[in-house]
Amino acid sequence: MYVLLATFLVAGSFIASEKLAQVVNPFSLTLYRFFFSLIILAPFVIFRSSFRAKILSTMPRAMIISLFYSLYFMALFESLKSTTVLNTGTLYTLVPLITAILALFVFKEKIGFKKLLVYIVGLIGTLWVVFKADVALMLSFSLNSGDYIFMLGALSMCCYSISLKLLYRDDNPIVLVFCTLIGGSIWMFLATMVLNEPLNWDKIEGELFYHMTYLIIGTTILTLFLYQKTTVILGPTKVMSYIYLNPVAVALLAYVVNAQSIQAMVIPGIIISAMATIILQKS
Repeated sequence: MYVLLATFLVAGSFIASEKLAQVVNPFSLTLYRFFFSLIILAPFVIFRSSFRAKILSTMPRAMIISLFYSLYFMALFESLKSTTVLNTGTLYTLVPLITAILALFVFKEKIGFKKLLVYIVGLIGTLWVVFKADVALMLSFSLNSGDYIFMLGALSMCCYSISLKLLYRDDNPIVLVFCTLIGGSIWMFLATMVLNEPLNWDKIEGELFYHMTYLIIGTTILTLFLYQKTTVILGPTKVMSYIYLNPVAVALLAYVVNAQSIQAMVIPGIIISAMATIILQKS
C-alpha cells in the first residue's frame, strides 16, 4: 500500500513539474522543494534527542542517496523545457527494467526469462496507456534533447533506489528522509552557485505556489519516506516495478481531479500493467 500511494503521488508530479519548469530554472526549483521540505520536517527531528543523535552517522550515506535523488529532479525540470509529459512518461517506464539490470550486478538478483517477459509485458501495458492505443502516435514518437536529459534522470532514479538498499544501516526512516533533504539542499545550493543560476523564487506565486506545495509535501516528504521505508523491505526491483502503474495513476487522477474521462481503448493497457506489477511482486 505504501508504494501504491507513492506511485499516485509521483503521477501528479509530472503535471505540476511541467507548469513550474517553464518559469524557474531546474536547479532553483529543486533547491526550493528540498529546502522548504527540510523546514517542514525539521521540528519533528530536531526536538527529539533520539533522532538528533543519529543525524551525524546518517549524513555521509544520505549525501550519496540525495545526489542521485537531486539529479533525477534536475533532469526532470530541465527536460520539460524542451519535451512533453508524454515523452517523459514514456521514458520513465524504462526505470523498472534498468533497475532490475543494476540489481543483477549489485545484489546478484537474477532475471529469469519469465521475469524478463513480465517486464516486457508491463512495458507494453504502460505504453498502451501512454499512447492511448494509438499506433500512429506511438510510431511518431521521437527523441529530442530534452528526452536525452530525462534518460539521464531516469538512470539517476534507478541509482537512487539501488543506493537506498545498498547503504541502509537499520536507519530511522524519518531521520534518513531528513538527512536526504539536507544533502539534496546542499547539492542544489552548490549547483546554483557554481552555475550562477538565479533563484527567482518570487516567480512562484498564484497557481504555481499550489503546484510547488504539492511537490514539497506530496512528492518530496511523503514519497521519500514511503520509498525509503519500502525499498529496504521489498528491494529496489519490486518497488520500481510499480512504475508500470504510473500512467494508470495519471489517468485516474485526471478523472478524479479534472473530470477527464478514461477512454475505453486504454482499459486493456491498464489491466496489463496491473497484472504485470502483481506478478513481479509475487515473483
